[in-house]
Amino acid sequence: MAREPSYPKDAPVGEPPAASAPSSDTATGSARGKRLMTGAAIGIGSAALVAALLYANRARKNDKLS
Repeated sequence: MAREPSYPKDAPVGEPPAASAPSSDTATGSARGKRLMTGAAIGIGSAALVAALLYANRARKNDKLS
């Protein structure tokens, strides 16, 4: 049988407070955060594609010079 967890004396123990409905500011911030993360992901992906293409074309340039 599992032991009961011990809590600090000043920590409230019991049910957590009821969650209130999100305000319009929170909902707007969430949508903004998702858009920001999407934009960052697209930017990083684009930079990775450009780097891969530059690296791949570097080998072709060296073949022509030899």
